[in-house]
Amino acid sequence: MREVLAESAFALFLERGFERTTVDDIVARAGVGRRSFFRYFPSKEDAVFPDHDRCLADMTAFLEAAGAAEPVGAVCDAAHLVMRMYAAKPEFSVQRYRLTREVPGLRTYELSVVRRYERTLAAYLRTRWEGAADGALRAEVVAAAVVAAHNNALRTWLRRGGEGDADAAVEHALATVRQVWAGGREPVGEAVREPEGDEVIVMVARKGAPLWRVVQQVEAALTEE
Repeated sequence: MREVLAESAFALFLERGFERTTVDDIVARAGVGRRSFFRYFPSKEDAVFPDHDRCLADMTAFLEAAGAAEPVGAVCDAAHLVMRMYAAKPEFSVQRYRLTREVPGLRTYELSVVRRYERTLAAYLRTRWEGAADGALRAEVVAAAVVAAHNNALRTWLRRGGEGDADAAVEHALATVRQVWAGGREPVGEAVREPEGDEVIVMVARKGAPLWRVVQQVEAALTEE
């Protein structure tokens, strides 16, 4: 029933637009009552992202089973689960990407979902680095780096219409994270030399700015053509 409702909702969003589609429209298309919709989805926005709860649960289980695996490698491997979820339904994923670009409310909701993945990765890393110098700080930074690298590869793949090897694309992006952080190296005092000719982006954020706004600005800067 959850999948039927999600498919009905998304079909209507594409036909009529997100704002013009009501819950009543969705349940009529699915042939069920309003109570059935709200049993599975708290809002219309949730119906656009029906697969993330399951993916978050899979990621949590994956990390719990990681055991003594190298921590940075474990969270990078966990990020592949998200890309594979998108790649399993490339047409739907591309259509959803385009829809979220058109509806500001969906973009904000998507950012909240991204933050849930980041918190899951950071919680795992804090546990693994508990008691280490700057362990909590390093956990937050690495988790954010993994999410940023993954999302950069994901958006590139989506803009190309879901064509190409999605798993290879995200691994290429995550290779940077592995190179810098794998093995728990302390980055303080280390200088990273950028290849000549590459552009460097510097962003200044107001103190106290919401994290989702900072992430949004960074993503916009990194993906600007």
